[in-house]
Amino acid sequence: MCGPYHLFAWKQAVEKAYYHTGLYLIAEDEQESIQGVFPLILLKPPFLKAVLVSLPFCDYGGILAGSPEAVDELITHAIGLATQHKAELDIRCTSAVPFLQNSPLFSVSTHKARMSLDLPESSNALWSSFKSKLRSQIKKPRKEGLAFQIGSSELIDPFYLVFSKNMKDLGSPVHAKKWFQAVIEAFGEKAHVGVVYHEDQPIAAGIVLDCGHLVSIPWASTLREYNNLSPNMLLYWGFLEHACSSGFKSFDFGRSTPDEGAYRFKEQWGAMPETLFWYAHAEKNQMRFSSSNGGARKIAEKAWSRLPQALADRLGPVVRKFISL
Repeated sequence: MCGPYHLFAWKQAVEKAYYHTGLYLIAEDEQESIQGVFPLILLKPPFLKAVLVSLPFCDYGGILAGSPEAVDELITHAIGLATQHKAELDIRCTSAVPFLQNSPLFSVSTHKARMSLDLPESSNALWSSFKSKLRSQIKKPRKEGLAFQIGSSELIDPFYLVFSKNMKDLGSPVHAKKWFQAVIEAFGEKAHVGVVYHEDQPIAAGIVLDCGHLVSIPWASTLREYNNLSPNMLLYWGFLEHACSSGFKSFDFGRSTPDEGAYRFKEQWGAMPETLFWYAHAEKNQMRFSSSNGGARKIAEKAWSRLPQALADRLGPVVRKFISL
């Protein structure tokens, strides 16, 4: 599946903001006609092994190809490229890849699902499809005086104000503001920033990216002290209304773990799960499974959430640029 992360704009943003190297592979036939592409980004964290990933900072990348032969050829070359750079190889796909499924070099994680909603021909039709409870939840923030605004780079500052605070509260290092600026610049008219305001205070914000008939939302945050006003409901409805009004056919809510809170939030909009297939070197994947919910991570998150906001904003990007998820 082709999504916004496959666009060359993603490579441009990664290289401009974080100076990682894009190593994109192309498969051609004897007539030099392109049969497939494989986007890869090389991350080289200090004191740790490098990672060649398709693709970082998003849910999926993977190969776009017209034949199994092209897929196999591209993966073979990617393995060689990873060996050359002494790097692990991570490949995130929206469907199973037989070459990787059958390879002893890789194991696969399928514990995340991409939540996708097919959109009707208009926002009115989408509204009518919602249950009365959901419609009431969307109406609530407007009754409380909240307002949704959609724009572009002029909304990066209020977006980042919300996003950075939410990431600290979650105990997670935040992306650099220049990363989002680079994304908006690279995607141009295909990128939109949405902000929900309470009076003049931004309290919820997100970014959506367009690709073909698809709209994806890779980042969204709310300030937890305003959760009682349900700003997230207005934020997502604002983006969905924009997508329908602009003629898009599908809305990608992003990845979630089945049956957890974020999954259920997206499910209530009518989004359906599509399993993600994340392939990694077998040893690395086993380590990931054993430690993903470990006590050390919870301790680190708690400690990070207690940092002063200014310090978290300064240290976060230094760490975050090497975290591929």
